[in-house]
Amino acid sequence: MRPVIDILGRVAVPQPAVLFDSATAENRVTRYYGVKTLDGFGSFSRAELAAASAAISYVEKTQFAERPPLGAPERESAASTLFIDPATRTNLELVKTQSGDRNGTLLKALDRTVTGGGARLLAERLMSPLTDPERINARLDSITALADQPSFCSDLRAALKHVPDMPRALSRLSLGRGGPRDLGSILAGCQSAVEVAGLLGRGDLSDELGGALQAVRALPQDMVQQLATILGDELPLLKRDGGFLRDGASAELDEMRALRDQSRRVIAGLQLDYAEETGIKSLKIKYNNVLGYFIEVTQGNAGPMTDSPEAKARYIHRQTMANAMRFTTTELSDLETKIANAADRALTIELEAFDRLSAMVVAQAEAIKAAALALAVVDVSVGLATLAEEQAYCRPLVDTSKMFAIDGGRHPVVEQALRRQSGAAFVANTCDLSPHDGEGDGAIWLLTGPNMGGKSTFLRQNALIAIMAQMGSFVPAASAHIGIVDRLFSRVGASDDLARGRSTFMVEMVETAAILNQATDRSLVILDEIGRGTTTFDGLSIAWASVEHLHEGNRCRGIVRYAFP
Repeated sequence: MRPVIDILGRVAVPQPAVLFDSATAENRVTRYYGVKTLDGFGSFSRAELAAASAAISYVEKTQFAERPPLGAPERESAASTLFIDPATRTNLELVKTQSGDRNGTLLKALDRTVTGGGARLLAERLMSPLTDPERINARLDSITALADQPSFCSDLRAALKHVPDMPRALSRLSLGRGGPRDLGSILAGCQSAVEVAGLLGRGDLSDELGGALQAVRALPQDMVQQLATILGDELPLLKRDGGFLRDGASAELDEMRALRDQSRRVIAGLQLDYAEETGIKSLKIKYNNVLGYFIEVTQGNAGPMTDSPEAKARYIHRQTMANAMRFTTTELSDLETKIANAADRALTIELEAFDRLSAMVVAQAEAIKAAALALAVVDVSVGLATLAEEQAYCRPLVDTSKMFAIDGGRHPVVEQALRRQSGAAFVANTCDLSPHDGEGDGAIWLLTGPNMGGKSTFLRQNALIAIMAQMGSFVPAASAHIGIVDRLFSRVGASDDLARGRSTFMVEMVETAAILNQATDRSLVILDEIGRGTTTFDGLSIAWASVEHLHEGNRCRGIVRYAFP
């Protein structure tokens, strides 16, 4: 069974088929959400319920003791996002290079986010570009509004840098695995959110950023106030370490802490009293895990504590060492009990307070997650606006037409690499696959030229520009008009799959067949020297037939690199 790769390029372990049993799916989903019927969530097909049930089964299998606060199931139309098959994701190196590195990827080139949530949202948008021009243009409106206000962007980035990863802290708290620092992260995130909201309230906002502002302002301020009043400034990693409640948060806790923390002073005073009473100046009160607190004197000085019945009654012998004797008193034993109980009681009070605060935070999980998502949206928008200003990107025109006209296009990754290495400028290129002479379908370009002439770079850059435009980002071009692309296919590079018994040629043919069978008249296809895995004549025949089918059958937009003699 081949591993499944998630949006960040990590390997997800395939689950057994029994988890996807549609017969028991509805019962499992309703039981998890505590409802009688799923009508309140909408109508779902058996396959959709089976997928939701499998996800819930996996959560229940891995989280034995706790019930994570999963959101209600929602249907996402398959046509709502740009379809990019696994081979294309690999060939275009969106989030991971073919060597497995993050450097050199499109994600690395675009990432100007400063928060963990913003970085995850950017990766999600990059891997699932939209196909709805209205939603795309809403994202582009946010970047346009921010790009015109550079000082405003700078202030927002400075405030966003202080936003911790609230969703992860909330997840740990909801699973019972959190600590005081997770509560501190929620508090710090909410306080930073207030600062961000204050800045957003003074700016000229798009509809998307306006909605983000409302979500941030909806954070429960009474929860924030309680956390700020109770939590201390220096928080330990583990709750069992204690010391995370502020002085004054509990009168009983302050009393127990005073007894615990002043024990050294009380013990020192008691030691001085015993030394004066016995006349033994070298008398010490010490502590170990076996005897607890005890009085220690040398063998030669033990006489005042053992010579008379009264002394023996007061100083109870505990242990004889080679050069020392150890004693205790009723007074010392009572003090030890009080000190031990004070420390235990102080920790108990703090643990009870931690449980109350965690329950309060988890009860506001939906508001916190909504605010965290809103902050991530702001972070992504500010980051893309900063990128556009830094790299001189333009706003693409995205609509429902079949246009594909890019003037002065540049490869976003290669351009930045050139600037870092030598300062050389990238040579821009123009690509126009738009319908001509009133035709309804796009064009297919045949691309040829000498080795090292930039053909592969040109192929990839146009595919990356289409992805950037539909994810809602400005693009590296002088101008760009992109009609919605519903599917993106790329057959670039040569590799084998020996584990599945596939040669380089077989892998190439399987990927080419998938393109020919699945591409539509709204798709964008990038082909790089197909048929090179066999003889020249056979390869030319395969390439010729494929191009004819794409042009006459699929009627899609595409670029085919042609390098046969």
